[in-house]
Amino acid sequence: MSGVSRRNAIAGTAAAAALVAAGLLPSGRAAAAWNRSAFEGRSVAEALAALGIATPATSAEVQIVANDFADNGASVPVQIVSALPRTTRIVLLVERNPSVLSGVFAFGPMAVPEVSTRIKMLQTSNVIAVVEAGGRFLTAQREIKVTIGGCVG
Repeated sequence: MSGVSRRNAIAGTAAAAALVAAGLLPSGRAAAAWNRSAFEGRSVAEALAALGIATPATSAEVQIVANDFADNGASVPVQIVSALPRTTRIVLLVERNPSVLSGVFAFGPMAVPEVSTRIKMLQTSNVIAVVEAGGRFLTAQREIKVTIGGCVG
């Protein structure tokens, strides 16, 4: 390992430890507590049930910002924005993927409830965001048309 690589590894480890200490990254125990059955769900209903979410209501205060078309499903940029006060969780699902749950994001009381990420999409599908805010579950969805699929299952 070269000196530059070693320095980068030490700096990265120190930065991760600081984030865990600040509560911004889960510790090993918290990270191990992920919901396997939700990520293994093959339908939106299965994934939501495994997460303990009943049928969410549609809300204009939940927005999915994304292009209508994705040239390549291997990397589709998506942003979820919640204008709802007391947002504690955002769930991101892709309806026609082999594994529909793409991510679950938790927020503390001082966090801005927005997520920007890239997802894989097998084919044209509805992308669904479910927001938990103040004990309620609200949702929005948007169809994204995919030219070349990005995941196989």
